[in-house]
Amino acid sequence: MLMHSSFSMLSHAFCRTALLLAAAALPLAGPVSAQVGRAAVVFLMIEPDSRAAGMGNAGVALSDNANAIFWNPAGLADQRGMEFGITHSNWLPEFNAGLYYEFFVAKRHFPGWGTFGAHITYLFLGEHEQRDEQNEVLGKFRSYDLAAGLSWAFKPSSNLSIGTGARLIYSSLGSVTVGAQKTNPGISVGMDVGVLYKVPQFWLGLTQVNYNIGANLANMGPKIQYSDGEQADPIPTYLRFGHALTFRIDDYNKISLANDFSKILVHQRVTETCIDPTDPETCTLEYNTDPFYKAIFSAWRPIQVRNQMETDEEAEHQSLSILDQLMIGTGFEYWYDNLFAARAGYFYENPYNGDREFLTFGAGIRWNILGVDFSYVYALEENHPLANTMRFSLLIDLAR
Repeated sequence: MLMHSSFSMLSHAFCRTALLLAAAALPLAGPVSAQVGRAAVVFLMIEPDSRAAGMGNAGVALSDNANAIFWNPAGLADQRGMEFGITHSNWLPEFNAGLYYEFFVAKRHFPGWGTFGAHITYLFLGEHEQRDEQNEVLGKFRSYDLAAGLSWAFKPSSNLSIGTGARLIYSSLGSVTVGAQKTNPGISVGMDVGVLYKVPQFWLGLTQVNYNIGANLANMGPKIQYSDGEQADPIPTYLRFGHALTFRIDDYNKISLANDFSKILVHQRVTETCIDPTDPETCTLEYNTDPFYKAIFSAWRPIQVRNQMETDEEAEHQSLSILDQLMIGTGFEYWYDNLFAARAGYFYENPYNGDREFLTFGAGIRWNILGVDFSYVYALEENHPLANTMRFSLLIDLAR
């Protein structure tokens, strides 16, 4: 009984932490139920660098620094030299939960081989207490998520780039044994494939224009499991695609407009089993999610969601089309003499598929080999978990 109660306490802490994280990283943020709510290790979807984060989370078609490893590994192919970067953010500051996010990245070009990159992602999920059925503290434990991976990109033609990457995922929520079942850290792997096409430069009047189109299929990998049982959850495979226009007004002024669309590729199947088909009370529902190689295709269909704040009797179900399931980011960036940048953006999700809607603002400075970027989230809704989230990024570009 003691172990069962302890496990319940741990499970409650895990669920609370997972909901806090999901509220900021996935369309589980609002009081709705969608297919993405079944994914684990959602920290893999947190946008790492402050540049694209200041542009409404739009970066798949820009991807011109080391952070391309996240947005689109194909963007590494045109990069030369060596670059290092780090991003830090106090995560979900509105909750004052002591969570923080770190992203370390590096890339280097090897003539004749292409450009290679590496990254480490770390999310600290807080310190928790383990209690027994008398509410006595048995000890404390820390939870965190960690991923480390490598990427590689090359150019099969002058305008086309292809990139790929793989990462090891380690999720430690705690360890406890209940009966014959033990919870352990979850381990999985994820793979990315990205493409980037750069249209040849053209002119609009006296303005030189660059137009890029990009796509990235990220986090393809097996489900992650935390216990000795058969229960396992998919990692958040997702597709991001978009385009970007850059207007070089003159030698000093440059403006970029970017637009990203993304979708979670997780599909849940519900099977109803009835002992007596005429008696609904004898029926049970079994929930299963498709493996990633099936979900890449099966997730492209309408889904039914409902408001989780309502009871089953009064819940209003809503059908979401493919377009309703897309997350949309739009961003603006202005550079002066490649020294100072100002950024703004807008991010939107359907109210029944996450209900995240916010404005972003950012700025950047480049001086010699150093680059510093900052971004800020202005939530359009009161008490939004992402409100006032700030990111700080540092880049060291040894190609300069």
